Amino acid sequence: MTTRGTSASAGSRQLDYRPRVLVLVENLSVPFDRRVWQECCALTAANYRVEVICPRGTKQDTGAFEEIDGIRIHRYPLTAATGGPAGYLREYATAIWRTLRIARRLSRYERFDVVHACNPPDLLFLVALALRRGGTRFLFDHHDLVPELFESRFPGGARILYQGSLALERLTFRTADAVISTNESYRKAAISRGGMPEDRVRVVRSAPDLSRFVPREPDSTLKRGKRFLACYLGVMGPQDGVDYALHAVAHLCGEMRRDDVHATFLGTGDAFDEMVSLTRRLGLEDVVEFTGRVPDETVQRYLSTADVCLSPDPKNPLNDVSSMNKVVEYMAMGRALVSFDLYEARVTAQEAAVYALNNDVTEFARLIGELLDDPERRERMGKLGRQRVECDLSWEVSRRNLLAAYDDLLARPARRNEGRSHQPLRAVFRDRLSVR
Repeated sequence: MTTRGTSASAGSRQLDYRPRVLVLVENLSVPFDRRVWQECCALTAANYRVEVICPRGTKQDTGAFEEIDGIRIHRYPLTAATGGPAGYLREYATAIWRTLRIARRLSRYERFDVVHACNPPDLLFLVALALRRGGTRFLFDHHDLVPELFESRFPGGARILYQGSLALERLTFRTADAVISTNESYRKAAISRGGMPEDRVRVVRSAPDLSRFVPREPDSTLKRGKRFLACYLGVMGPQDGVDYALHAVAHLCGEMRRDDVHATFLGTGDAFDEMVSLTRRLGLEDVVEFTGRVPDETVQRYLSTADVCLSPDPKNPLNDVSSMNKVVEYMAMGRALVSFDLYEARVTAQEAAVYALNNDVTEFARLIGELLDDPERRERMGKLGRQRVECDLSWEVSRRNLLAAYDDLLARPARRNEGRSHQPLRAVFRDRLSVR
């Protein structure tokens, strides 16, 4: 069987050998984690044997074992963190222990060629180290800047938590043979504060599969009798800014006296119940609708009908340098959007979005109103966004970058065998690391 890839190194592998890959995920189940599932499917199509270890979902992906399209998925029970930093420590300790047990069992008779670990947390390098005998390589899939994540979730929290997360991040980078980053800001972090060589870090953006984002005929019934529809699509966690969007809608309908807008929020997350309660407190029950998680077809219907889309992630150390999936998905559907003024949002959306400064919900509401009243501008912005996705930001582009990263990784010896001396653990924790 021929190994498919994107470079000469892929074609030069033994024709009858399929490299074995173990993908580790802790914060979402698979295939619910869309980025991870796209990566697994791309690797399988390129003739890799892929196995996944992840937690069980609460409403989907609940089985302990499942094989889908040749991808073998092993799931363990895990209770999500509650109660602040101590809750995260309990969750992560349980996840690492259960992941390691499954990984050791799977590698008992045949080693993995690659351990592909996705953060958060920055602890999965421990599993990669345990499997490193015999030349197994470690690819770090850098989804989040965990120090900034904790800084955003626990503002003014204990300094030791922040410093500890920086040290674990540095250890992850020092252990990794290669890194794939979700954008250039993360790539720069891997090189500057992680000490990764530039040629070992590639950008593989989280990107939409355009076959899933196909514009349809608008469905006016989704507007619930109103003239306009505003849509939010995505996770509803503490840092995702759904509360900002709700306050903006309240300002739009209150101080701006607009009664022609219906707002629909698609998705779920840790903050879902809290956001439903906030909607009631703001008196928006007749204006705002929550759908929960919905299938792709429903997403297409809503986004094809939406007049404007919302990306309310507030500006903070994490969001400013993170690429939001929802932004590219809105663009893929040809929708104009309103965002806060985040660095990576501007890099991604460019002129397909308008940007509110200083996390100001009244400015956010004003920009929503401006777009609703200017259909020609909305159409122009939507076309620019769709063109940008088709040319630069689609999953096809990311797929090629992913396979090129694997080709490079397997063409060189594992880092363990290069004679490099890794800095002792105590020295890494002693480092005074720069945040930016």
